[in-house]
Amino acid sequence: MGEHRVFTLSQVAQHKSSKDCWLVIHGKVIDVTKFLEEHPGGEEVLLEVAGKDASKQFDDIGHSNAAQKLLLKYQVGVLQGYHQKAEEYTNGINDTYKEGPKGKEMSAFVIKESSGPKYAAFLEFFVPLVVAVSYFGYSYLARSTKLAS
Repeated sequence: MGEHRVFTLSQVAQHKSSKDCWLVIHGKVIDVTKFLEEHPGGEEVLLEVAGKDASKQFDDIGHSNAAQKLLLKYQVGVLQGYHQKAEEYTNGINDTYKEGPKGKEMSAFVIKESSGPKYAAFLEFFVPLVVAVSYFGYSYLARSTKLAS
């Protein structure tokens, strides 16, 4: 990271318009001006945090590994005085996103165990199926008995 320029937060704060938009994510100074229109969340989201440290907002959303790699593409420097945690970054990519940021990335897809018995789901499917088959079977037999008479 020695080739990146070092910026202060006050220098980054001067770049907060749609024509010149910088922000800080985990100590990396990112120029997202060219990315504003492409951002899936809309440019307004980026403009709200322009010129500021947006690390918390970035983590709260649970960005993908592709988004992590885009940080490297748009990085123009580093924030002066920022100290990376050893477990936070390895080779410039945030390792916490491989498993999801503290579970937030995949939390919508977690199926929680219910406290009820394990056979309850089977019964919820099987009992209505037996009732439906019995009803249609009875209807069929009643109709055929009526026709035979």
